[in-house]
Amino acid sequence: MASKHLRGDINYAWPTAEIAVMGAKGAVEIIFRGQDVEQKTLEYQDAFANPLRAAQRGFIDDIIDPSETRRRICEDLKVLKRKKLDNPPRRLANIPL
Repeated sequence: MASKHLRGDINYAWPTAEIAVMGAKGAVEIIFRGQDVEQKTLEYQDAFANPLRAAQRGFIDDIIDPSETRRRICEDLKVLKRKKLDNPPRRLANIPL
């Protein structure tokens, strides 16, 4: 539910994660209208709806096993506990009306 684009500090995915805007079947029905939907859905899932592609592009930091999740989150929270965030000053302020 987060990403580097939304300023997520650390992004993990399980091996079964689907990193996509919409489900594979819905995307295939739009992209390959009128063709063999079942076969194209399998091809689409292999090519795009897995975390490997997102990891290669740098959208997630690591693919972790579900059994490692708690340990990795605890380690990362210890690191992020002292994080200082310096946001740039706001250009425009909302004035109360």
